[in-house]
Amino acid sequence: MRLHRLEVSAFGPYRAREIVDFDALGADGLFLLHGDTGAGKTTLLDAVAFALFGSVPGARGEVKRLRCDLAGADDPTEVALELTVQGQRIRLVRSPEYQRPKRRGDGTTTQPAKASLSWLDGAPAGHSPDGLIRIDEVGRTVERLLGMNAAQFFQVVLLPQGEFAKFLRADTSERERLLEKLFGTRRFADVEAWFRDLRVERKRELERRRGERREWLARFAQVAGEDPPEADVSTWVADVRHRAEQAVTEAEVARTAAVSARETAEQELAGRRIAAERVQRVRAAHQRLASLAAGEAERSRWADEVAAARRADTVIGAVTQADRLAAQLEQARRTEELRVRELAATGYAETGADIVELRRHAGKLREEAGALAGLVAEADQQHRDRRELARLGETAARERSRAEVLSEKLAGIPEQVRELRLRLDAATEAEVKLEALRERKTELVAAVRDAATLPEAERALAKAGEDLRQAHEQHLQAREYRLRLRELRLDGMAAELAAGLADGAACPVCGSEAHPALARPAGEQVDRAREAAAEEAENRAESRRKAAETARHAAETRLAALRERLRGRTGEELNAELAALKEQLVRLAGLAGAKAKLASKVQAMDEEAGDFAEQRRSAEQAATAAETQRHALAELVAERARRLDEARGEHSDVGARREYLVRLVRAIDTLVEARSACASVREGLDQQRAAVREALARVDFATVEAMRAAVRDEKTVARLEKQLSEAAAEEAAAVATLAEPELAGVSPDDDVDVASAVEAAKSARERAEAAAATLRAASTRSDELTGLTRRLETVGRELAPAEEAFAELDALTDVVNGRGQNARKMSLRSYVLAARLEEVAVAATARLRKMSQGRYSFVHSDAAGAHGTRGGLGLDVLDDYSGRIRPAKTLSGGESFLASLSLALGLADVVAAETGGALLDTLFVDEGFGTLDAETLDVVMNILDELRAGGRVVGLVSHVEELRQRIPTRLRVRKSRVGSTVEMTA
Repeated sequence: MRLHRLEVSAFGPYRAREIVDFDALGADGLFLLHGDTGAGKTTLLDAVAFALFGSVPGARGEVKRLRCDLAGADDPTEVALELTVQGQRIRLVRSPEYQRPKRRGDGTTTQPAKASLSWLDGAPAGHSPDGLIRIDEVGRTVERLLGMNAAQFFQVVLLPQGEFAKFLRADTSERERLLEKLFGTRRFADVEAWFRDLRVERKRELERRRGERREWLARFAQVAGEDPPEADVSTWVADVRHRAEQAVTEAEVARTAAVSARETAEQELAGRRIAAERVQRVRAAHQRLASLAAGEAERSRWADEVAAARRADTVIGAVTQADRLAAQLEQARRTEELRVRELAATGYAETGADIVELRRHAGKLREEAGALAGLVAEADQQHRDRRELARLGETAARERSRAEVLSEKLAGIPEQVRELRLRLDAATEAEVKLEALRERKTELVAAVRDAATLPEAERALAKAGEDLRQAHEQHLQAREYRLRLRELRLDGMAAELAAGLADGAACPVCGSEAHPALARPAGEQVDRAREAAAEEAENRAESRRKAAETARHAAETRLAALRERLRGRTGEELNAELAALKEQLVRLAGLAGAKAKLASKVQAMDEEAGDFAEQRRSAEQAATAAETQRHALAELVAERARRLDEARGEHSDVGARREYLVRLVRAIDTLVEARSACASVREGLDQQRAAVREALARVDFATVEAMRAAVRDEKTVARLEKQLSEAAAEEAAAVATLAEPELAGVSPDDDVDVASAVEAAKSARERAEAAAATLRAASTRSDELTGLTRRLETVGRELAPAEEAFAELDALTDVVNGRGQNARKMSLRSYVLAARLEEVAVAATARLRKMSQGRYSFVHSDAAGAHGTRGGLGLDVLDDYSGRIRPAKTLSGGESFLASLSLALGLADVVAAETGGALLDTLFVDEGFGTLDAETLDVVMNILDELRAGGRVVGLVSHVEELRQRIPTRLRVRKSRVGSTVEMTA
């Protein structure tokens, strides 16, 4: 993978569009990205990461705030990256999601994220030549081409600030999380989880089988009525079954004897019951015959009573009908008298007329009432029309009055509207002036504040100049002192080497084991520690000088900006102008604040005038219409009143007269109906009485009263006939019983003992039932125990292999998850990661030994942690000076940087080989060089020179001054109030 061109716009601190040409920067294989702290060096690396994966590394990616704060409303936030990967040159363009001001109205709207991928050298097979525009498709294509995901890319290509120093000092769990992201060992974690889940599932199944066996054993013990022993359950089960079978055999013998005794007793009881039953039948027959002889007279009387009742039944219907007609006749007479009185009450005099005359007169009156029906409806309408006349008069008067009131209101509205419009024009003019005055106030407030801070800025500039002069002098002194010590040490280097020689030991210069003339110190002796202290003092002095330069530049910039904004005005002048402006703002704000209310009032007055005019027109039209309707209706009412007065006669109105006629017709009709009914009932009664006399003569009854005395209801007759029939049947049955052959010789005085036989049979039956119940219980118990025994044997056979299989799975799961027989306490995933870390340690050691001039090497440890915790990811350093293994936390700052850089480069090589990713032709190293001395920096630069061999490009991100002198090609980032910019120098 090689980067060619990067473009950023409104991204991070970069407001305008900035372009980075990596082809020009990487022409020599090594370039430097430098600038002030916070200028945006790392942001360029974030832009590369964002263009590739849509995210940025480290904690910055968690904030998700990528848009430049200084960007304009219409400036799009965008990153474009051109690169070549696997022979394909592509262009990636991405925009994050951000908030921008709405183009219409107030507030903000969300600008959605976008991404596109274009093929610059032609699309490969299987891809559209138009490229990709979906975010997910772009992400998948980039990962496939690079052969690694975002986490791996951030660790392999963008070696970030402090990340590998943290990894170097991390504990096992933190180191494990990072390695998991890089090497994709999730599948081994899935294997561990699969074993754990399988163990839980198999244990649940085993517990179910054990529980099933315990349940069957408990049921066996419940049926046996005994508690199972702790051991030798099988022997106990067999013994219980044997005893149950013996109990069944003994119960069968007892039941056979009891059944035989029961049968003998039941035969004896049956014989005695038959004899007793025959004696009882003879006694009952004699007793019944005697009873029937005693009731012979009463049964004769019952027969006569039944015969008379049957004769009376033939006449009672006619008599009852005659009685009913007599009652109806009496009721008809009372009704006729009532109807006569009702007709007389109406004033009708001819109540004694016959039916024909009454009907003729009623027809005449009905015709007269019918003729008045139409006039009754006109009378009702007359009442309604008179009420309508009154209502129309009131409506006309009311609407005329309302029209006059509305005319008075309309007369005063134009003057009010004119006054409101004048006030509204004044408020509008004040609102226009107010906006300009507020902007002027903001400028004056800022100018007053600037005038107050001007003396302080002048003093700060003077102090910054003095601090810079002192810092520059101290830096020169420290540099001269370090150079003098370097010269003295070089002069005494032979004496320093001679001090380390011993007899018999080879000289590191010539290799001789004989040292005849050892060099002696010739003046002041300077050792490496003293020289390193001088270098450190020079570096501190240089840092103070740079800080002083930055502070003076900032003070100059601040003072120039203040003077430019003040333009020679004093604080007193600005305060006076601001006070006058505030008074004017208060006055105009009061006028402008009333604009909305005045506009609303003007609109309301206009609408009110229109409403009043419309209401007045409506009122005048309603009054005219009411008067017109009233005149027309008055003429109609007068004409109708004349006709109604002629028709009502002596009554109050036509309706009253018609109601009287209708009531009189109804009274005559009811009287006619009553007289007709009375005549009809009288005729029927005479006929029925003649029929009754004939019927009495036929059934031999002298009078109706004699016939009524013989009448009996059907229930009584049926009862008497049933009693007579039952008596005859009982007599015949008793005679037939005594004539039976089996009762010959049986006397009603014989006595048979049945009670003793009953007791004997009951006792024998109870003994037989008890024996049968005992046998059933024993058989049931034996059968249940047999079935439960078979079930226990089946469950036991299934449980044994399940327990063996679970024990094996349990031990294997513990080993895979780093417990149990796993002596190193390493899980499968940790074991794989330990192997990868060992490869990383080997690759990193090759570079660390060069950077540390052969002193340090990485040592991987797979030992278990303290207190039995998981191990396998230990990483220490071997110090060849002492020959001991040291924790990485004991390294100094510069040594930690060397170790971290070596570890990062080694990890990059291993990850690239592991993932099979594209060739990584571009590599970035972000910061850390400030902790190195000049000699170590030389070694590190040599290592980086090796990295760019074969066409690889290495980019360094640092603000160390010495790197500017060593690396000719540089990209400088400048920071200003309007956003950062980049420029390339060579």
